[in-house]
Amino acid sequence: MGFITSGLFISLDGVVESPQAWHLRYLDEQLGALIGRLMSGNDATLLGRRTYEEFAAYWPGADPADPMTAVMNSSRKYVVSNTLTEATWQNTTLISGDVITELTKLKVDNRLATTGSAVLVRRLLEHGLIDELHLIVHPVVVGHGGKLFADGPTVPLTLLSSTALDSGVLHLVYTGAGQPDAPADN
Repeated sequence: MGFITSGLFISLDGVVESPQAWHLRYLDEQLGALIGRLMSGNDATLLGRRTYEEFAAYWPGADPADPMTAVMNSSRKYVVSNTLTEATWQNTTLISGDVITELTKLKVDNRLATTGSAVLVRRLLEHGLIDELHLIVHPVVVGHGGKLFADGPTVPLTLLSSTALDSGVLHLVYTGAGQPDAPADN
């Protein structure tokens, strides 16, 4: 049976954009092990267009001595976009059109994980497709940048676990509590 998990670095004020600017000071052995666990055991990675473009610009030319380079380049990837016309990064397939139907089909036989891709994660949450949402909450207020949650439907979640790392980072794991609520009539 398939499964979709999503892991995001997030600040206390909900920012997920450009975590390289604020999360690295918290990257220690505990957080590195957590990231490793989140990345292992998946059949493929789901990426939104912007994250795909950033990763595809970096990883193919990254230092081959870095073990992450081989992992990122050789792993199977699906980029979800209705604006991208081709995906040229090694082992990448483009999903477009009715992406929710396509992802629902893909999920049946695959363990998928998103990385970054806040717009994609919001959409998956709204359609009840994320089985586990891992928020890695950093003890910092960034004050600017794209946030994970924007205006949209109410999506009830259930907390599965919470772990405080020595650095003050919190690892919160949620699962869907049901279908998203319909917007209230005003």
